[in-house]
Amino acid sequence: MWTSYLNGFKAYLQLERSLSENSISAYLHDVTLLSEYLNSSGEKKSPEKISEEELQQFVYEIAMLGMTTTSQARIISGVKAFYKYLLIENMIDYNPAELLDAPKLKRKLPEVLTFEEIEKIIAAIDLSKPDGGRNKAILETMYSCGLRVSEVISLRISNIYHEAGFIRIIGKGNKERLVPVGTMALKYIALYQKDIRVHLPVNPTFPDILFLNKRGNPLSRVMIFYIIKALAAKAGITKNISPHTFRHSFATHLIEGGADLRAVQQMLGHESITTTEIYTHIDREYLRDTLQRFHPGYR
Repeated sequence: MWTSYLNGFKAYLQLERSLSENSISAYLHDVTLLSEYLNSSGEKKSPEKISEEELQQFVYEIAMLGMTTTSQARIISGVKAFYKYLLIENMIDYNPAELLDAPKLKRKLPEVLTFEEIEKIIAAIDLSKPDGGRNKAILETMYSCGLRVSEVISLRISNIYHEAGFIRIIGKGNKERLVPVGTMALKYIALYQKDIRVHLPVNPTFPDILFLNKRGNPLSRVMIFYIIKALAAKAGITKNISPHTFRHSFATHLIEGGADLRAVQQMLGHESITTTEIYTHIDREYLRDTLQRFHPGYR
């Protein structure tokens, strides 16, 4: 009964929302849970026949299963997106999921590196090796621009504007943005291109991808993760970090320096400014820590 609805929802997520396959699978999984719950309770109804009370009962039931608040919130988000799609397609006149409440999530502040720690990690790179020059260019670019790991591994040579000091990024949902890039990052990108990349057997399928492995193929997300983990260990950094830590650190250092929140939002490519606002919380933690360490009267 629900198959045609799910197929239509999938097409909507692909074509209208331009979501990744992983995100689409998660949304479809959430809606499938709802349909399975209704079947198990004997309510063999099509989506447009379901009431707000029945959806509220579904929310209550998944909470009783002992799911984490994060999992509950994700499922509710998927169901709400599904009913929004039905409303857009005029399959329903009233959205029964509109007032569904997700459990309150405690925002976990991401791990952040200090500028000195970032310098230590970059200084740990062995520049006598070919991958050293590449890795230095990668890390300088990630910290200079606040890139997601997916954005740095797909960065194209044709999207680097050396004279203007900008790079063009293709972010989530194929949305484009222009991001300023620092002179140090541009310097090491140019050195990598001139001294290292020209000697690689570039795969003809990826002639425009900037950062390549020794076989001439694009780097994977996992490879960037291992590179950063190894350098952090070598530099004596014990924090639990990942490629995303460089992005968090980029944003935090901007906010701490007084940057405008809207400007940071644009550089990070956040669709909503509420996502960017987490860095104002980090800034407040930074201020509190500074007071505790240096103010003799602070309790």
